[in-house]
Amino acid sequence: MKKFIQGAILFLTVLLLLPGIETKAADGRKIAKGVFIGNIDVSDMTVTDARNIIQERFDRIAGSELTLTAGEDKSLTISGADLGVTWKNPQVIEQAYALGHKGNIIQRYKALKDLQHENYTFDIEYGFNDVALGDIVENRCGSFNQPRVNYSLKRTADGFTVNPGQVGYVVDVPESISVIKNLVTSGWNGDNTSIAIVVKEDGPLGSEEELSKVRDVLGTYTTSYKTSGASRSANVANGCSLINGKTLYPGEEFNVLDAITPFTEANGYFPAGSYLNGIVVESIGGGICQVSTTLYNAVLKAELGVTERHNHSMIVTYVEPSADAAIAESGGKNFRFVNTTESPIYIEGYTTSDKHITFTIYGVETRPADHKVSYKSEVLETTPASEDEFVTTNAEGVGYVGTQSAHIGYKAQLRKIVTEGGVEVSNEVINSSTYKMVPKIVTIGTNGASDIDMAQLRTAIATKDVGVIKAVASAILAAKNAQGTDGAEAAALAAQAAADAASAQLQQQEVVEDMETVAN
Repeated sequence: MKKFIQGAILFLTVLLLLPGIETKAADGRKIAKGVFIGNIDVSDMTVTDARNIIQERFDRIAGSELTLTAGEDKSLTISGADLGVTWKNPQVIEQAYALGHKGNIIQRYKALKDLQHENYTFDIEYGFNDVALGDIVENRCGSFNQPRVNYSLKRTADGFTVNPGQVGYVVDVPESISVIKNLVTSGWNGDNTSIAIVVKEDGPLGSEEELSKVRDVLGTYTTSYKTSGASRSANVANGCSLINGKTLYPGEEFNVLDAITPFTEANGYFPAGSYLNGIVVESIGGGICQVSTTLYNAVLKAELGVTERHNHSMIVTYVEPSADAAIAESGGKNFRFVNTTESPIYIEGYTTSDKHITFTIYGVETRPADHKVSYKSEVLETTPASEDEFVTTNAEGVGYVGTQSAHIGYKAQLRKIVTEGGVEVSNEVINSSTYKMVPKIVTIGTNGASDIDMAQLRTAIATKDVGVIKAVASAILAAKNAQGTDGAEAAALAAQAAADAASAQLQQQEVVEDMETVAN
């Protein structure tokens, strides 16, 4: 038995000496009667018991459930641990014991006498994980929000009608955080509970009376897309319809990309030609820039505030230089403007069967009757198209010859001119634009071409004559298609004849060039 006791003592001694293992003897000092920490009566408790009972409260809070509510059927249950509640002033235990036990004999006597007549309360200081608490209220309770619906206009054949607004509800994040903290710090003992967070009304903008005044045409503009194919025409009509009918209140900004994207077939778009880094490519939504450009010019007529506008990489034909507004989601190009009037505005957009698109801005006209605004495109510099470029591609089969038109390079600016009573009162440049020069690009398909075919194509390309290139490419394709038929030999001879003609033309061009060199 003696050996067993000695072994136990040795084990405990070793255990106490192990690194990282702390032991703390119970502190039996008793707190005076009449002392509270928070709403916990710690009278006659030992220092250790008082510390434990307060820590137990924080442990219960961490393991509890708190349900946040915001009206019927809107609730979120979180754990107390999600709040990151901590006890920030554990030293309050020592302060509580000190009352009546520390100081000189007179101070101790007075403190104990005071406690006989009136209790003394020390505060518990709570810490919170403010980042986590903010995320809970602002993001996880975001489903509690009900967006407002502003009063809006609708234009019909009989004129304008007003669509009523609807009050929205939004979680008041700072106030709701304060409510949650107050619950915890007011003595919550960690029982599962629920609490209503603060939700405020978000009244709709506008009124029937205000919108009934929106009748005046502030600006209108029309462009034509008669030369567009079916897909591009459909894209113009679709983009126009996505903007049509918007009501914009004073100070509100209209973001065209937000209104017309995504550029997907599900959103009504088709593949069509568009500009990309100086070349024409097929992309979903090709032609949408004519929508933003037409709207841009209507906005200029209405004299609203343009906050973002970009020109195209190459010149467009449906407006004058510097009067365009390009859209390129991947290229960071957008068109945005602000309603700088003191009344709501209404944006009407429509397309016609003869392929015209029109945007009209309606509002309340406050400009003088003799106030006139016009815009003048000024070309500052032109760069003629350089020599045609000829490129081969394996992405297209032999026989294919495609051309992209040349584009003259421009530097231009748009000038705004305002007159009142026939007298010019302002004349200012509102934007400047630089458009790339792009040569005519001829693309020749080579997929499936033999070595002989390639030699013939290279000879044709060297002539830099699109007609000759097309003739040779077509003859080669015809010969390939005729292989294995009775006409194969004749087709091959025709292809060779086309190649020989190209070679002869090339030789003639070289002779002429030599003669010009001698003459010079």
